[in-house]
Amino acid sequence: MIFAQPLFARADNRAPVLLIAVCACLAAAALGLCLGATSIPPERVTSALWRELALGGPASAEGEHFIVVGLRLPRVVLGLEIGAALALAGAMMQGLFRNPLADPGLVGVTSGAGLAVAMTIVLGEHIWGAGAQWLHVAALPADAFLGGLAATGFIYVLATRGGRTSMTVMLLAGVALSAFAGAATALLSYLSDDRQLRDLSFWFLGSLGGANWGKAATLALALTPALLAMPWLARGLNGLAFGEAEAFHLGLRAELIKGAAIGLIALAVGASVAAAGAIGFIGLAAPHLVRLMAGPDHRMLLPLSALCGATLLVGADALARTLLAPAELPVGILTASIGAPFFLWLLLRDSTRSDPT
Repeated sequence: MIFAQPLFARADNRAPVLLIAVCACLAAAALGLCLGATSIPPERVTSALWRELALGGPASAEGEHFIVVGLRLPRVVLGLEIGAALALAGAMMQGLFRNPLADPGLVGVTSGAGLAVAMTIVLGEHIWGAGAQWLHVAALPADAFLGGLAATGFIYVLATRGGRTSMTVMLLAGVALSAFAGAATALLSYLSDDRQLRDLSFWFLGSLGGANWGKAATLALALTPALLAMPWLARGLNGLAFGEAEAFHLGLRAELIKGAAIGLIALAVGASVAAAGAIGFIGLAAPHLVRLMAGPDHRMLLPLSALCGATLLVGADALARTLLAPAELPVGILTASIGAPFFLWLLLRDSTRSDPT
């Protein structure tokens, strides 16, 4: 374990920790609605939301009301969903591999989606013709989603023999496939023109700028199975933490748990990458922060990771829209540039505490 002593490990502290996490998530959402190129006071944000609920129908085109309801609200909702999906997938990956450094990208979702996007951007005009640029732009999210699922399915098939899935083989196959997909994506980038290279760069940086209610609804459908399976997965991952033999003696079906978890990870991460591009670090960092607060019990780790990831991403996006206003910084840059040093600090702090000298 990276963190030795959780701050709130006892069972009687679960409700307060969950309440704190929910409040932090709501505060980040409120911040996302208020901040941006045009700052809007909280009371006017509340008024716009209440007016929308009272009147119903599409967002009014008038000033602040349109900014809050038409632009920022779907963006905040999509950010909450993507942050929750990435963090939940990260927590499940770390439980499956019994390794706190495991990341959702290990099952090939991100690299497969990235290669599919690169092929669509660079080769789309040759397939559909230059006049059908709108077609391959519209196909981008679907191609990213299908590419991620195909890569994960390929790795899963490679790692499964005789009805048993080897997590070691899956890890190595994921590393190999990611390297191949990275090389193929680099080749396509080399062959691209200036406009295509700019599109590729923007997609790989990750952004919530294209948020709309259609994307939010699609991602909600992809995330729902993982949320519904959370109690069952939590029990299974707790059992797998002791090893597959011990899990069998506890009456758990290890292969079913592994297959279900991998499928749900691919679905959640694939949909997230398709909606907003590649946003790094959330799936790795959020579960670590939760372990620091609440320990390794997956009954708390999974829901708290989802809340923590949602809070981190929406807060980072609010900051990304404010730092260079009226320009917008891709949120993937911010999550990596702020999150990576913080994560290294946590690792160094823990290694210093555990060093016997």
